Amino acid sequence: MDLLAELRSRKLLAIIRADGAETALACVQTLVEAGVNTLEISLTTPGAVEAIAAARDQYDPSILIGAGTVVTAAQADQVAAARASFAVTPAITRGAHRSVELGLPLLCGALTPTEVVAAVDLGATAVKIFPAKVHGPGYLRELRAPLPDVPLIAVGGVDAQSAPAYLTAGALAVGVGSPLLGDAAAGGPLPELSIRATLFRTALNL
Repeated sequence: MDLLAELRSRKLLAIIRADGAETALACVQTLVEAGVNTLEISLTTPGAVEAIAAARDQYDPSILIGAGTVVTAAQADQVAAARASFAVTPAITRGAHRSVELGLPLLCGALTPTEVVAAVDLGATAVKIFPAKVHGPGYLRELRAPLPDVPLIAVGGVDAQSAPAYLTAGALAVGVGSPLLGDAAAGGPLPELSIRATLFRTALNL
């Protein structure tokens, strides 16, 4: 599986930070049914590793189920054992290093040019520019001028209105958490989550 090609085609990474494994799995199901097929379950979710393993059992490999907020080496080991499709980190963490050692595709968090280059040198599959909202789409455009070959994903404060601008600025995909999940991550109405997913897919021409 070519993760970069899939991200470039799918454009939308749903980030699930839920109040528990059961809620996370309900969000996964709703999003998949709404046509969102690349998802990240953050390890800030209680029972996240079990939720990743359960989702991996439920869906075929074309549904990408990643692990987010991988900070420690032990967490990288756990999510690899749970058969996560990829690992996502907020920064260049020990979990990022361990993911690369394990051969687990890594979306490594960075913000400054120095951090972006360090993430690439580490072996990241793509670099997650986080928090993207701090500087906006124009910042990605500026980053790509000296680093045109680095695959960038915009994460942090990206909503349906701003998402297309990040793609236009050179991001290969956007990662979206609370603007997409809303209160569904705490057990709120799943039909409304489905509506928000449709809005994002429409905004990104998916």
